[in-house]
Amino acid sequence: MKKPSDPDGLSVSELIGLGSQSARKSYYPELTARMAELEAERNRYKWLFENALHGIFQASLSGGLRAANPALASMLGDDDVATTLARCTTLAALFADPQDAREVQRRVIAEGRIVGYTTRLRGRGGRSVPVAMTVVKKPSNDEELVVEAFVADITEREQARRRLEQLNEQLETRVQDRTRALERLNEELRQEIGERRRIEAELREARDAAQQANRSKDRYLAAASHDLLQPMNAARLLVATLLERRLETEVSELAQRIHLSLEGAEELLTDLLDIARLDQDRVEPQLEPFALRDLTDSLAAEFSSLAAGQGLGFHHCVADAWIVSDYRLLARVLRNLLSNACRYTRKGGVLLGARRRGEALWIEVWDSGVGIPVDQLGAIFQEFHQVGVRHARDRKGVGLGLAIVERIVSRLGHEVTVRSWPGRGSCFAVRVPLGAAGCRQRLTAPSPAPETGLSGYRVLVIDNEPSILTSMEGLLGGWGMACSLALDAEEALAVSPQPPDLLLVDLHLDDGLTGDELVFRLREHWGCPQLPAVIITAERSDAWMQHLRAASLPYLNKPLRPGKLRAVLSQLLSHSDQE
Repeated sequence: MKKPSDPDGLSVSELIGLGSQSARKSYYPELTARMAELEAERNRYKWLFENALHGIFQASLSGGLRAANPALASMLGDDDVATTLARCTTLAALFADPQDAREVQRRVIAEGRIVGYTTRLRGRGGRSVPVAMTVVKKPSNDEELVVEAFVADITEREQARRRLEQLNEQLETRVQDRTRALERLNEELRQEIGERRRIEAELREARDAAQQANRSKDRYLAAASHDLLQPMNAARLLVATLLERRLETEVSELAQRIHLSLEGAEELLTDLLDIARLDQDRVEPQLEPFALRDLTDSLAAEFSSLAAGQGLGFHHCVADAWIVSDYRLLARVLRNLLSNACRYTRKGGVLLGARRRGEALWIEVWDSGVGIPVDQLGAIFQEFHQVGVRHARDRKGVGLGLAIVERIVSRLGHEVTVRSWPGRGSCFAVRVPLGAAGCRQRLTAPSPAPETGLSGYRVLVIDNEPSILTSMEGLLGGWGMACSLALDAEEALAVSPQPPDLLLVDLHLDDGLTGDELVFRLREHWGCPQLPAVIITAERSDAWMQHLRAASLPYLNKPLRPGKLRAVLSQLLSHSDQE
């Protein structure tokens, strides 16, 4: 039935197409299906709403919560949704900070939605729950503004953030602690460096003082050696002169004792000077190839008579071989070893031999002496060490021979070893490199000619020490030589206007003149370039020795050994006569 208010006289049923029964019946299935779909959709969204992992709520900006899901209630610690809705009657009651509620309202009204807004919601008992929420303004024709929000609990994230902040704070604290520790260590290091610099400066000062002391010692030794060797040389010459004369038995014995005492003093002084030169690296080896027999034959001739004088046998067994060494320094090493062997052997004999092992040659000195205890083998190369000496009267020499051997061998780059059997003897061996085949033979002094009588020969002796001149005159005069004596060059020309048969000249004369210069000057003056001459010197430096050898001037060291002087004079005068 139509109502008068219906437009166009149509009823509501007619407006929706149900004006007649037949029409209604035709639309029921479609409506029912649509209603079922809507119900299913509603139930699905309801299920999602109630079982969502995150919290969901609907609220009026002017009122409180209208709806909430169980996840939000659980998040806030409420027993159920009803409790949450009853507690949050206003939007501000939902937020822990009312200022946040006002900020949400402002932004939703201005922007329409807020995404990922972090805040804190008020839970049961006033606890604060950190959340991240997305708020969306719901379209509505109502005058009241409604919003829907999706809430995620970020408690674990906040805890992790706080833990990270704590770790950062702890790390910062540890960094500060480590920084302070490093600063402290740096300060200690700076102090240590300063202390080391101070110590280094003190050590440098001490080193400089020690070097200065060594230089002073060297200068003192050089001066002392010259000053001591000069009177010692004069004394040795005077004693030699006495020993060559016929003397009463008692006087002869006294002269022999003086001779032995002077030999001991000479040995001590020579060894001290050699030790000083070796320690100061003032010995420069001149390595060259030479025949070993050139050296060992000379040593055998020297020590066979010495051994015979002590009632000892001396054997020399060395095959032909070429070695590379310094002839003079190696001779000193072997001479010291042979001297010790003769000194510490009471009966039996001494052997000088050589063995080839690989590319080296071992020169060995054997003796049948007292031997060396095993516990002292490492100490025998120390200065002033002697085996089995308990009393001063038991001392033989000064104990520097093996110390000199060890230093020279080290400078030569060779090796020295020792084996010993107490009560049976010892063996000292020096390892030297072999020379290459076909090496040029080393130029050595010619073999000594049979000793020539010196009587009648004229000799000019030049020395700035009057005591040396007096002693030389007595010794040479005893050999029948006619001596002219001079203190300098002018006096030499005055006392010998004609050239003598031979010159004996001291190396260091007055006014800086050296003996080699004077020899050449006198030879030129007399027109005798081959005039035989011998340089007498207390100088033992390698530089001077090489200089004199290069000038072809034979030299003898002070204190002079009369036997050696006589042999050299005989050899030179013999060659001069032959020419």
